[in-house]
Amino acid sequence: MGLAWQQGPLGECPSGQFLLDQPLPAHILYAEPAGRRMRVELAGAVVAHSERVTLLHETGRYPVAYFPPADLDAALLRPSSKRTQHSQLGRTVWSSVEIGGQRFSDVAWSHPRPPSHAQLMAGLVAFVWDAMDAFYEEDEPILGHAADPYHRVDVRSSRRQLTVRLGGELVAGTRAPLAVFETGFAPRWYVPRRDVAAGVLHDDPLRTLCPYKGVGRYFDVVAGGQRAAAAAWSYPKALPESARLAGYVSFDPGQLEMTLQGERLLPAAHQQVVASGTDRNLAIT
Repeated sequence: MGLAWQQGPLGECPSGQFLLDQPLPAHILYAEPAGRRMRVELAGAVVAHSERVTLLHETGRYPVAYFPPADLDAALLRPSSKRTQHSQLGRTVWSSVEIGGQRFSDVAWSHPRPPSHAQLMAGLVAFVWDAMDAFYEEDEPILGHAADPYHRVDVRSSRRQLTVRLGGELVAGTRAPLAVFETGFAPRWYVPRRDVAAGVLHDDPLRTLCPYKGVGRYFDVVAGGQRAAAAAWSYPKALPESARLAGYVSFDPGQLEMTLQGERLLPAAHQQVVASGTDRNLAIT
């Protein structure tokens, strides 16, 4: 997703190519000012609050927000014995946070002595995303991971004929689909709920979180004597930037037969989302 994840230009499987006379390194770091006021909260305390956040993009990872030490509540930080090694930024020193007698172990990290070409990262502090209670830009919560300024979700209306079948039976058919072009993903097609056949969608317990679209609700599709598990999804309470998706359903071309203007839609490679990590938490609990 975005600049360095999945099929982004600095990702592991970029969809395009740089027109250079020599290949780029396989693993790239790119740091830039976030340009946004950010706040981190834990156990009722503001752990960090800064207008000088540095956003680090790294091949294969979501962007990570790093805070200047001066913009942290230093009284809450406690040294930790944990040490790890970053392949390009060198030794990683971890810290714990203590609030009201409660200790949160190994929830922050920094790179005290990066190589000379990466000195701007020296001493900046990042936080384990799912260990914190909330991250904010201004006073609005940011979900899942630090927002990527290079990530877009463009929703476009279309008059092309979209048909979805399972076991030869019609699941959905419309001439009013929405095409969703999202950075790092193949186009997704969404069908108005009114154009989905009655009785084919059965609630599935799976839920996913997209920081740009909201909480996805999944459905099993039952038709033609077959059942395709979690093969359809919707965003009934889509976030404002994707609000047009409310009331629409998308389908998995890997499990269902989907045709656009009579041409079969096939699943795209490199679309897997890794839900959990120090830099992200896309799990629904």
